[in-house]
Amino acid sequence: MPRPYRIFLAALLLTLAQLTGTARAANDNPIVLVHGFLGFGPDQFPRSGYLYWGGYGDLAAHLRSYRGPHTVFTATVGAIASNRERAAELYAQLKGGCVDYGPRRRATGTADKAVQCWAADPANNPMGYPPALYPAWDAAHPLHMIGHSQGGTTIRALVELLEHGDQQAGDGELYRGGKLGWIRSVTTISAPHNGTTLRDAVLDILPELQSPLRDWLLADLANWELAPDGARSFNAWARTSPGVYYFSVGTVATEAGAPCCNDTDRRIAPLQNRRYQYPRNDMFAYYKTYAGEWIVPSMLQHGMGGYTQDAPGRVRVDAAWFANDGVVNTSSMRAPAGHPVRDFDGTPLPGTWNFLGNYRGYDHFDILNWPNKGPPAEPVYERISDILFAL
Repeated sequence: MPRPYRIFLAALLLTLAQLTGTARAANDNPIVLVHGFLGFGPDQFPRSGYLYWGGYGDLAAHLRSYRGPHTVFTATVGAIASNRERAAELYAQLKGGCVDYGPRRRATGTADKAVQCWAADPANNPMGYPPALYPAWDAAHPLHMIGHSQGGTTIRALVELLEHGDQQAGDGELYRGGKLGWIRSVTTISAPHNGTTLRDAVLDILPELQSPLRDWLLADLANWELAPDGARSFNAWARTSPGVYYFSVGTVATEAGAPCCNDTDRRIAPLQNRRYQYPRNDMFAYYKTYAGEWIVPSMLQHGMGGYTQDAPGRVRVDAAWFANDGVVNTSSMRAPAGHPVRDFDGTPLPGTWNFLGNYRGYDHFDILNWPNKGPPAEPVYERISDILFAL
């Protein structure tokens, strides 16, 4: 290659590298991963090596190394708890101190669980508390937060409390409000912003179901917030902050009914109606029994893919809710009803939900890389990472 061309090519590559590096280095704020309902922390199953974020892999480690290094924290909050309780736990775990649930929690008699504490200063920690994840956290040291399932609504509760506080919850640091700019971005993945019809579709027909799913469905306040009617109340309280970048990702693992050849599990639904949704072959097997038109094997109650209701005073559930990922209705993942939302066009806007689209073929746990036949999750997180670190 002639020398002038070599010089030109080298200059071009250097320019591209600088541009890429600039976009990548626009910020290097840490990421916090927040798990969903019935979720667990990275130390829950140490012998098995199984992780919420990655199954037998490690999505947190992937985010740390992808175009990094980056700082990524994996938080642990209540497996069965309300969004407010989980937000209080998340705040203490990040900033340091003991969890302050406020008088509401104490008044309900649900404060029997030992209060957890984290040390903001490991050098001054006479009680031997585990170290806080990010004691420097403030407006000058903000965070990107990514939540899966209820982890997304937990983060929304945290934003509301940080910025606006809650005078009725006492004078604890979290409830004073005024902490603007502490969260740079919120990304929700498969989050039930408008609730999920899972409880209504399943619990009444399977009253004696013995499984973790039943624990989910019967959890009082958390269940209320995760149902459409409770989510409506939560959305009226947890505002979309004008200074925060919001992103949402949807997942869908059902297909519209067809006579044949639509990649659905014909053993579950051999006869299909075009009006309803049916589980794909690669959906997590457990969720196929209630993700489609009917709960299988009852045929007495519509599953998530066919459940409707329009009772007075309740959130109307129609065909727009049928598509789902086995746990959450896909339409619920886009944004909280009544909040500003737009399809992401490559230019993030704060104060509105930037919807990154629905990822077809991903069920509720494919998006975490749990062992299944579904597609890999790494490309989704890489796309999110590229967006966040370019803000």
